[in-house]
Amino acid sequence: MPQLRIRSPSGWGNLMAFWILGLCNNFAYVIMLSSAKDILDMDNKVNSTDPDRCIPDMSKFQCNKISTGAVLLADIIPSLIIKFMAPVLLYMLAYNVRIVFTVFLMVSSFVVVAISTNVALALFGVTLASFGAGLGEVTFLALSSNFNNDVISSWSSGTGGAGVFGALTYAMLTERTLLNLSPKTSLIIMLVVPAIFFLTYWKMLISPSIVHKAVFWKPQSYVVPATVRSRSSSGEHEEDRLIEHSDEEEDEALPLVNEDENLTLLGKVRPLLKFMVPLATVYLGEYFINQGLLELLVFDCSHGFSMSVSSQYRWYQVLYQIGVFVSRSSSNFVLLNRRFLGFVAILQLFNATGILVQTTQRFIPHIIIVFGWIVFEGLLGGAAYVNTFRIVHKEVPVAKREFAMSFVSTSDSFGILLAGFAAIPVHNIICSAYYQFF
Repeated sequence: MPQLRIRSPSGWGNLMAFWILGLCNNFAYVIMLSSAKDILDMDNKVNSTDPDRCIPDMSKFQCNKISTGAVLLADIIPSLIIKFMAPVLLYMLAYNVRIVFTVFLMVSSFVVVAISTNVALALFGVTLASFGAGLGEVTFLALSSNFNNDVISSWSSGTGGAGVFGALTYAMLTERTLLNLSPKTSLIIMLVVPAIFFLTYWKMLISPSIVHKAVFWKPQSYVVPATVRSRSSSGEHEEDRLIEHSDEEEDEALPLVNEDENLTLLGKVRPLLKFMVPLATVYLGEYFINQGLLELLVFDCSHGFSMSVSSQYRWYQVLYQIGVFVSRSSSNFVLLNRRFLGFVAILQLFNATGILVQTTQRFIPHIIIVFGWIVFEGLLGGAAYVNTFRIVHKEVPVAKREFAMSFVSTSDSFGILLAGFAAIPVHNIICSAYYQFF
């Protein structure tokens, strides 16, 4: 029946919806990382380094007592927990119920961080943002298995756009030479983002009829019926069979995941490691740079465009996110095969090593060179993300795709988690040896 051979009932409308949803989903996560130094400065009332002015020479620079890696851990550990729960537990919960929880967590995170008067409460708000971003990501990556492959590119581009728009918006709102708003006011303004997220899902996205939808005044409908889950996982639904046949013609899906329903969790995960290890390595390298080293990558007035220490950090984040956005948005034009993913991981580790040396030896004469380097770092990270999920979507059979997409999504979080744990001691070692704490 030709009318059933569909994944995206509204074509471009659904592509745009996935882009907006990706943008909104990662917005809070990006804002928390962009505001990391401002969050940590809540407890630093006495500081000879004025955060709003450039430093005349590097002898005046002082380190934060707490690394921005602490904010990274608060922004990633809850997300990782959610991602590990999703393939084995959250899949039972209807998609629209998950979205309500996601919106609630987004709103709560902005409000809690905005009203915080100390680092501890602010970090709690960051964890709420992480729970929301993680829940949203696993939900929409799993939901994408019911749509055409192109929605992966739209979602990835949207998440990359979140980096650019989030980091740029925060930098512009708080920059002394621009809007000069306080971080608290800026965070309250961000509440418009969860509203857009909510409206896009309910008013713009049109899901296939095979997707179970909860009726909110009927709590028993919140859980996806076992019969629906079994049909979805076994591919017995007529639409699923037609979709699978269409995908095999279009994408030449390969049976990388064993079709045996009796496989253990480890048996299901093992074939996915070839995707997960390179992606985790890329994210280890880039987030070790972003949240472990960039706060120490400081230039004085004459070599840093007269930007303050806080301003340099914010614009580093903007440039990194521009690189991510460009590469995540280019997957329809530049495709990487699975073998090239390992090469991208190696390049990212070289980036981390080079920037680590720069924080101690300061061999780069001007900040503009670092700006270009950070854009390149972002390009690698974005390329690894979008191409990994496109390859998984292409090579894993339809019946196993939802599980694969959800589980592979844990690999970037695992790499970020390792980066956060590594960033804290490295920050302390570098500051003790080359700078001073305030």
